[in-house]
This record gives sequence, C-alpha cells and structure tokens, in this order.
Amino acid sequence: MSCKRKTQTDRTVSKRHKTEKNSTDLCFPQDTCGLNGSEDQTDLADFSSPGDENQDTDSHHFISDQFKVQSDEVEVPLIGNHETQESEGGEADLHKYLVGCKKNPGHSQFIPVDTFTLKHLPEGLQDSDLYEYIKAIADLTVRVDVRMSSPDRPTFYPKTTRPYPFSNMSERRNLRTGSGRVWDVNKFQDGVRQVGRYGRTDYTKCWCRKCEGSNSPSNVWWEFDVFTATHVVFDDIEANHTTLRLFYDSNDSQVDIVDKVSVVDVNIEDDWCRLKCVTCNKTLGNKLMGMFKHFLNIWRKVCDKYIASRSKHKLTFIVSHPHGCFKQVSVGQWKDRLEVGELRSKLTYTTCTCPGSK
Repeated sequence: MSCKRKTQTDRTVSKRHKTEKNSTDLCFPQDTCGLNGSEDQTDLADFSSPGDENQDTDSHHFISDQFKVQSDEVEVPLIGNHETQESEGGEADLHKYLVGCKKNPGHSQFIPVDTFTLKHLPEGLQDSDLYEYIKAIADLTVRVDVRMSSPDRPTFYPKTTRPYPFSNMSERRNLRTGSGRVWDVNKFQDGVRQVGRYGRTDYTKCWCRKCEGSNSPSNVWWEFDVFTATHVVFDDIEANHTTLRLFYDSNDSQVDIVDKVSVVDVNIEDDWCRLKCVTCNKTLGNKLMGMFKHFLNIWRKVCDKYIASRSKHKLTFIVSHPHGCFKQVSVGQWKDRLEVGELRSKLTYTTCTCPGSK
C-alpha cells in the first residue's frame, strides 16, 4: 500500500494522490512465521494517520513525514510470495485448510479476536488504549472473497521473473479469500454527504446490487473504502465477482455481506488495492460509521502516547482472516526497516501470518 502509479489497466493517477500514497509503509514477514504478506498490520512505528474527520481521508496516510525513522541495513526478498487462500471446494473447505495448515500447525500464535485480551500484549505494553486500538482495527477488518481471476493479470511481477499470483487462471472459478480494512465511511442522502466535509455525487440514488435492480432505489446510502492487496483483487473484472464479509469474529457470527465493490486505485508493484463499497442497509452503515469514528479517536490517543517510543518497542500486530476463517490477531515485532523511496519504507517482521491473511 503505497506510491500510486499507472496500472495494468491504464488507470490515470493524479499527482496529489501520488504524494499522499507515497507516505505508506509496506511490511513483509521474516523468520519462522513469514512468507511475504501484506496483511492488515500495524506497528508502533507506523500508526495509521487518519487526520481530521473534516479532512479528505481518501489520502489513507499510514505514516507521516514526522514519523519517519532511518533504515537499518537489510536485504530481503520484497516481492514474489502471496498470502491468499484458494479453495476448490469454496466456503465449505476453508476449515479443512485451517486444520491442515503446514505453515503454522495449530496456530498457537493466533488469538481469536473475540478472546483477545490485554494479557496477550507484551509486558510493558499492556495498556488499555493500545488494546482498544487493536480492537478498533479488528472491528474494521473484513474478509475479502473473490471468485474470478482476471485475464489481464500479468505473467510476472513488474521488473522481475517471479510469477504473478493466479495469472492465466481466468477459466477457474475457485474461491480465493484475503483480508482487508474498512476506511473512510460516509453517509449520503440524495447525493449529498451527510457528515464531515461537504461533498456531493453526480448520482442521487444508492448503487448497491439490490437498488440497481429496483424501481425504487434508496435515496440514503453509505459508501466506504476497503484496502487490500492487488494480488487479492486485481481489477474491476475481479471486483465484480468480489464480496466482503464483515464482523466475522467467530464461527457463530451472523453473516453480514457487502456484494457491490469496484476498484478505485491499484498498485501492482507495491501490492495494494483500494476498493469502493456501498450499502443502503441502515444498521450496517451506521455501525461502520460508529466504528470508524471510534478508530479515529483512539488512534490519536495511542499515537500521542507511543510515537516517541516506537523504535524501542517495535510492536507489530496483524488482524486477519487466516485460511478464510474467523478473525484472529497475531502479535510480534518488526525487525528491520528498508527505505524504498523518499517517503516509503518496508519492514520485516516476525508476526505470524497464514494464507488468507491478505
């Protein structure tokens, strides 16, 4: 998730967005728990910087200039692996992959989000605000389900000979699952934004699948972004076959689905994708708005408290849907930081991941 560039689909990118996206850290796992992944991770060197509610949060800053630290010397493979769970048997087979996992047998380093407590944090960091921050990020983490591979996927990662995931597989309809995070939730009525900065759309009705086929589409709806990896959702062909499962915190969680998704921006080299999503479900929309507002508030507290000591603690936590199953938290540390651009860096870390973590 960083530096926006022209993509495989010739999507034009503005200079403003290039600058904004350059401020993101990318993180890659290392050691026993790590194939290259880009899960919904956060560390104490890289607090998500949401800014003011009245600002343009489309920028999706993950780290601002004032938070930058110098790079350690590190040479690691930064691209080439992925953490998507593929299932020929669809949803029914996901638990089978969880039980038979060879990467992290038993998943002892993963904590189900509904049983995650303050005591799971390292000594010295068992702080109620930090705990609440992790829970707030967990609330906004979603499972991303994709049932199409685009014929436009490249054969290799850019400027490499490493095979690009799921290229030349457009004939297959296997379920692929990853993880993503909700960002920038907005309510609209008759095309006018109802909260925060003023704005309006060039359409006045909801564009969800239910409303698309209705003679009386809703004039009230909620739009939000979801950030995931480009290797999970490559383009609009795949987005048209993508659904999101929200609040999947346990096996008993009710099924909350958003099935209208489009691609706003992608970056193949840095492997991030921004999706635009919509719902006119009042309960769901208001719940997401409340969760995002809470996240903004708790982020400020945690950033103020820990920004000066981030390089000491090196805490990294990941919230994800390993193997497409219910949401879990893993906790570790980042090890090395590699500057890959003027405002971008990549981290290696020890925090556990599995297929489906992104």
